[in-house]
Amino acid sequence: MSAVDTASAPPHALMPGDLMTRRQRLRLILVLGSLIAVGPLTIDMYLPALPAIVDDFAITSSTVQLTLTGTLIGLALGQLVIGPLSDALGRRKPLIAGTALHVVASLGCALAPNIAVLGAFRVVQGLGAAAAAVIAMAVVRDLFSGSSFAQVLSRLLLVMGAAPVLAPTLGSELLRWTQWRGIFVALVVFGVLLMLVAALGLPETLPPGRRQRGGVLPTARLYRSLLRDRAFVGLVLVAALAMSAIFAYVAGSSFVMQGQYGLSEQEFGFAFGAGAIGLIGATQGNVRLLRYYSPQRILVAALLIGSAAALLLLAVAATGFGGLPALLASLWLVLAATGLAMPNAPALALSRHGEAAGTASALLGAVQFGVGAVAAPLVGVLGTGAVAMALVIAGGLLAALAVLFLVVRPARLAPMGPEPAVVVVH
Repeated sequence: MSAVDTASAPPHALMPGDLMTRRQRLRLILVLGSLIAVGPLTIDMYLPALPAIVDDFAITSSTVQLTLTGTLIGLALGQLVIGPLSDALGRRKPLIAGTALHVVASLGCALAPNIAVLGAFRVVQGLGAAAAAVIAMAVVRDLFSGSSFAQVLSRLLLVMGAAPVLAPTLGSELLRWTQWRGIFVALVVFGVLLMLVAALGLPETLPPGRRQRGGVLPTARLYRSLLRDRAFVGLVLVAALAMSAIFAYVAGSSFVMQGQYGLSEQEFGFAFGAGAIGLIGATQGNVRLLRYYSPQRILVAALLIGSAAALLLLAVAATGFGGLPALLASLWLVLAATGLAMPNAPALALSRHGEAAGTASALLGAVQFGVGAVAAPLVGVLGTGAVAMALVIAGGLLAALAVLFLVVRPARLAPMGPEPAVVVVH
């Protein structure tokens, strides 16, 4: 079904998720939340250990940041492959296979003898984690559409938001009892539990009759049709550029807070976790806002606020005014604004292509993590200080705002009302 077909569907159309009870929907969100958490845990849990890895391997801080870049590259490339596979084979098989790959790669990271091997296994870790990231989004799109999609995605982000909150804190606590390699052992254990959750708690949501034909040429044609949709491409770029602010924060925060402001590993873990409060609160506030405003309007407001907050952050970082409290306050405002943008940009993009949810979600995720792979080392190249981090954050949000108005043109988007737009009941 094309974007035009979706917009013209009857207002009484129902998606499978609309037939779920509240308890069934909650269980689905918890299962998908646990699956999608593997990405943030893989990215964030070793952040407090970055200075220790620098000392252990006698390398520079910019070199160790490349291991983060490697993970983001793996996440981007993995989604481009797994998305079409999930549209052709169903959701469960690629998910379980990708999670198994993540377990093997985590074990390799734990045993890595040097930074090169660690970086290589971090790429493979990203490839495995991509399965959970793209398929969780595709499952939500299999079951929901329109504003219902954005509402469920906001609830999912509440569960998913706990991962970046807990990951650095959990990593810092693990460092009390073990060295940095123990963090990757913990990821091995989590990956095994994740496979059990996928095998026992997630039914197949894409029946054979709705699957795409496999093969290179059909996949290439599908990607080409997505890339010819100007609004879809623009919304994907908006989502990716907004997320680049998060990746810049992730890449630079440990060096800024521990190196520049002198926090311990444990203090950094708590400060990093506290920063996600605004993000999580905003994603949940988005559910209420969707009762009164369209996703388009919320997205515009979020990026305007986020851009202003990012400029304030840059001013605080450059002048040192207010010290660490002022820096954290402006960062939290940036995260809150990004939390409002995060559910709405993907919901607007994916609602245009429900017939290829896996591939569309893969392209969305690949561009997000691809932009993140550029943003993360850029912080290190610029100097790993507060000014460098703030420059990348502000640049990403201002670019997202420009793409929204110049490419997407939100006023021209078809309205997304509270009713779903496709009849698929099974």
